[in-house]
Amino acid sequence: MNDQILPLFAAGIGFVSVLLAGYGLMGYLSGASDSARLKERVSGTAVKRSDALTAPLGSAIKRFVDLFGRLGTKIGPTEAAEIDKGRLRLIQAGLRKADSYKIFQGLKGFLAVGLGGGFLLFRFLFMPDMALPATGFGFVLLAAVGVYGPEYWLSKKISRRKMDVGDELPDALDLLVVCVESGMGLDQAVDRVCQEMKTSGPIISSEFKLLTLELRAGKSRIEALRSMAERVGLDDLNSLTSLLIQADAFGISVGRTLRVYSDAMRVKRSQRAEEKAAKMPVLLLLPLVTFILPSLFVAILGPAVIMSLDMFVEMNKQ
Repeated sequence: MNDQILPLFAAGIGFVSVLLAGYGLMGYLSGASDSARLKERVSGTAVKRSDALTAPLGSAIKRFVDLFGRLGTKIGPTEAAEIDKGRLRLIQAGLRKADSYKIFQGLKGFLAVGLGGGFLLFRFLFMPDMALPATGFGFVLLAAVGVYGPEYWLSKKISRRKMDVGDELPDALDLLVVCVESGMGLDQAVDRVCQEMKTSGPIISSEFKLLTLELRAGKSRIEALRSMAERVGLDDLNSLTSLLIQADAFGISVGRTLRVYSDAMRVKRSQRAEEKAAKMPVLLLLPLVTFILPSLFVAILGPAVIMSLDMFVEMNKQ
């Protein structure tokens, strides 16, 4: 009797759970719609239904990220030099929010504790016979992955961003040359190039936009240029900044300086492309040997092997 009632009881619990979940989802959707209509009446502007539906999710994500920030404040370094160095690396990676450094440090601590604790939990639940040295080694290894994994990701992101800036910089310099030789000042030329390269060069456009804003805020051109070079961290941009500062100090033609440097940058970009093309045969060697050649051997030698086996079978029958 109990064996017959238990499946019915489990099915009833499942039905009630699904019913309550659907009722809660309908209430959530209707509440979001009412909130959207209320915002439209108060503000007088149209509010997208999708924004109203995703607003609670966004607030939950924000609270979760704030938790990382509070954790990073407690476990992060306290020396001003280390904090400035970490913030500069995040800025070079394109992460420029005020609390990005705290969130990054909190994420490292969360991953270290989460991966190490998850390994210990897995060990005690599913592998209770694991030796103590192996347990300690696995815990330390996963905790180290949680600490240094984000650092490795950040280094890769910085390198990729520098490479993108290096690819976008020659085109930006060509536009700067055209603008300067047409009679614009350097500040106006930078602003115009910033507007023209929003689509083709978003990273260099954003850097030029910050440069323009700093100049409008009253910062000297030398300091603004050095700040831009420090934010990007690219050697070519550092050299360009030094050339522009020297040209401004000694009265050298800025247009001629930009033209010479843009030619050098285009040659350097072509050399990078040729270097990648030269590396391609070596990179293709591994998949060629691993996947393509065995398939060719099977397709070419397979029929011959089958015919040879059939011949030996016939010989054995005789």
